[in-house]
Amino acid sequence: MQDDIQAAINKASSQMDQAIEHLEKELQRLRTGKASPSLVSGIMVDYYGSPTMMSQVANISTGDSRSVLIQPWEKTLVPAIEKAIFESNIGLTPQSDGETVRINIPPLTGERRKELAKQAKALGEDAKVSIRNARRDANNVISREVKAGFPEDQAKGKEKKVQELTDKHSKTVEDRIAAKEKDIMTV
Repeated sequence: MQDDIQAAINKASSQMDQAIEHLEKELQRLRTGKASPSLVSGIMVDYYGSPTMMSQVANISTGDSRSVLIQPWEKTLVPAIEKAIFESNIGLTPQSDGETVRINIPPLTGERRKELAKQAKALGEDAKVSIRNARRDANNVISREVKAGFPEDQAKGKEKKVQELTDKHSKTVEDRIAAKEKDIMTV
């Protein structure tokens, strides 16, 4: 009984950590007006017939705060990289000189900044939902064990531990979202 409950708490903690990791990856993809290799590194490029992540077929760097420079390891990939960027719907236009692809990042308008801040909040809410789902699953295991004979006073302590994990992870989500919103709204 004790082992089942501890396993459920450990699983919940792991799921909460995964929710935060996923949130961080999604927030990196959110454009803030500054150039970042993460804007394009996850885009899939047709590499000899198989979809491959851009970061695996090219060197991606930031030339300055307003442009991303993509240098494919094979010059024949330049058209495929341009096509992949167009198809990814990130709202940016690639420019090619035959050897490299450059993406200029235009400054964000006030309206677009507010829209991106809303997207960041929505991503944060999704992460919180995942965290609460992990809490619910752990609490269900605890209550099932109580029905099977686990002492209620010990179960209350375990539920409190799960709630503390939930609060800690929710606070982390709120901090990350606040930092991202500040980054987005900074002109």
